[in-house]
Amino acid sequence: MTIPHDVIKLPFETSTPSIARTKLAGFLTIHQAPSEAIDNALIVISEMIANAVCHGAPTPDGKIEISWSIRNELLEISVYDAGQAAALTPVDFDEDSLSGRGLSIISRIADRWWVDVSDGTRVNAELQLAQA
Repeated sequence: MTIPHDVIKLPFETSTPSIARTKLAGFLTIHQAPSEAIDNALIVISEMIANAVCHGAPTPDGKIEISWSIRNELLEISVYDAGQAAALTPVDFDEDSLSGRGLSIISRIADRWWVDVSDGTRVNAELQLAQA
């Protein structure tokens, strides 16, 4: 059985989240994901990419690598940049906070998320696609 997946490299720029959202929305629509799951996935990928562009570093070719796959009704999203992250932990925020909310948003929406800093920084998140 083939696992539905995509791997894309996009420019390390502030416009990249919107490009990735469009591509991910199309992928999830083709694979008949529920609309609520699509909405949640688009929020998570936006925050992941925005964090990478704000705090990370581009790969030598000036890109950021974004991937997603569906396995057993679970969507896994991964964002890779060449930066060396220190501790990545969500921080509390309120409605007046203008920054620092990305990981907290990911933590609240994703079913699970984790970071691999063994070679650059790869942030991963899982979201359940099926209704519970």
